[in-house]
Amino acid sequence: MCGILGKINFIGTIDKCRFKAMRDTMPYRGPDSNGFWFDDAEKIALAHLRLSILDPTPAGHQPRVETAHNCVISYNGEVYNYLEIRAELETKGYTFETGADTEVVLKAYIEYGHDCLKHFNGMFAIAIWDGDKKELFLARDRLGIKPLYYLHNEDEFTFASETKAILKGLGKKPALNVQLIDSYMSFGYIPGENTLHQGIKRLMPGHYAVLKSGEVNGEEPNKQELTIAQYWDLKFNNSNSQDKGFDYYVDGSKKLLESAIDLRLRSDVPLGIFLSGGIDSSAVVGLLADKVKEPLKTFSIGYDFGKGFDETPYAQIIADKFKTDHHEIKITPAQFKEFIPEYIALMDEPVTEAAAISLFFVAKLAKEKVTVALSGEGSDEIFGGYDLYQYMNVLDKYRAVVGQTGSNFFAGIANKVFGKSHKVSKYLTMATLPIEKRYKGMSTYPDHEKEALYKPEFKAEIETENQVSSRNYTKSLFDKVKGEDTLSKMLYFDTKTWLVDDLLIKADRMSMAASLELRVPFLDYRLVEFAATIPSKHKIKKGEGKYPLKKMMEGILPNDIIYRKKMGFPTPLKLMFQNELRSYAENLLLSEETKLHQFFKKARIEQLIEEHNNDKFDHHKTLWQLVVLEEWLRKNTD
Repeated sequence: MCGILGKINFIGTIDKCRFKAMRDTMPYRGPDSNGFWFDDAEKIALAHLRLSILDPTPAGHQPRVETAHNCVISYNGEVYNYLEIRAELETKGYTFETGADTEVVLKAYIEYGHDCLKHFNGMFAIAIWDGDKKELFLARDRLGIKPLYYLHNEDEFTFASETKAILKGLGKKPALNVQLIDSYMSFGYIPGENTLHQGIKRLMPGHYAVLKSGEVNGEEPNKQELTIAQYWDLKFNNSNSQDKGFDYYVDGSKKLLESAIDLRLRSDVPLGIFLSGGIDSSAVVGLLADKVKEPLKTFSIGYDFGKGFDETPYAQIIADKFKTDHHEIKITPAQFKEFIPEYIALMDEPVTEAAAISLFFVAKLAKEKVTVALSGEGSDEIFGGYDLYQYMNVLDKYRAVVGQTGSNFFAGIANKVFGKSHKVSKYLTMATLPIEKRYKGMSTYPDHEKEALYKPEFKAEIETENQVSSRNYTKSLFDKVKGEDTLSKMLYFDTKTWLVDDLLIKADRMSMAASLELRVPFLDYRLVEFAATIPSKHKIKKGEGKYPLKKMMEGILPNDIIYRKKMGFPTPLKLMFQNELRSYAENLLLSEETKLHQFFKKARIEQLIEEHNNDKFDHHKTLWQLVVLEEWLRKNTD
């Protein structure tokens, strides 16, 4: 687990001092060692920061040069099946100098070219300079567990694990993609390839990029030639597949999850588990406990705000049952508040995931004992675990009964009787729309709430044609699963948006901030692909989401854990905005220096704060969204 950085100049040589400063913006990603590789003739540089996991000796140092094949690699992540790939390459005559997966990844590229990606099972962001082809090869893992950003203009091509490294290399901060503020206000994050910084993009999950640079065989290609291709996508095909029976899917899922966990035990450093006390992390503990000789090290976190915000008693039940070496921490609202500026700096992008702060503190606790931790991310997105999926299915059945006219009629009555903000009105209004227009993922903010904030001139700007937006991207996701059932459409959408741009970016940034590697066995691509073949009627059954996972864990976990209501990392934001965060939010959002006032009505922000403080309405989600965006704008714009 590491940080990577690279740069190709089309004009002039690399400024090595500035390049070093770019690398040093993210030291926590690689506290064990770091390195550079420069080719002044080709005007190219690669850098690496190392958190040693496999072969922690100097032999695993990066960037790694393969002189015989004129290739250099800077690589972040883990290819868990590297031993199997290595054995295959050895049959083809390759020899290996190290015990690290980096050498395997590079030699797999040398042997298979771009198709090497089809052989890898893991989480990764890969950069390889191929000196013979005069091209840079970049790749990101199938689900987007590891990040990779790039900037491409007439003068340079730069890539990095975090945007702060790219920004450090620029003379001034890029302009804002102002239209993407609307995307942020819709989702609480920004889906798709674009970021709020003009020119800085994400390489999308399951994609690779090739940048041609320089003369090859006497022919000089366009130095701006960047080709991006998708090498993996998630396929459901439930509407055409044959139902093989519930037991078949339970057994298959369990075997693949156990295999995924086995692969993720490969490590030359101590390993632990984040344990929330929910079924996902508890399943990892339950399936892993018998595979290790020493007691598992488990780590939990809670708030001192009562039972509603503290899952540690449930985590303790699992720790006691499996006799783990358990550690827990309680954080206070004061600690939460003090960490907000650091949270903004570490995240790079504005993401309204308050649970990320909890994740940082538990990662920091875990780092005292281990260097690698496993967690339960991804289970809800592959097995259908969120309650919202069931609500949306009910709305589809309701639409089928009352039709479009009936949906409009009942929504109109609800809005008059309850008001637009009421839950009844919200869902009946949703029912007036088909799933493609109704569903925006797990972190959704109603249109009427954000539009009440927008200044007229800002609203006009975001509606201008040919502006950078996430709308075409999110629409394209539904286009790709047009023939599938409602649940499959939602799962695909969330896998491509909420999972990668909220949950996984949170997991990467907060774990790496503590110099801890986080592994997510539920997102082994084999399990993800298999789960996509499970008919939706088996995923949600008898009012229970994630039904295959729950049934496979019966007899292993207590039923009180399996069937209890999901909490996640609950954060007491509603209470904090009425207490510890009250004056902080007022000062931040209502001062003369507040940057949000360029786009949003100050009077409406004042109204939100007042209504929340008086318990008239619960606006904590929107207030947190505004706090994160304001802090981000102050740090990232001139």
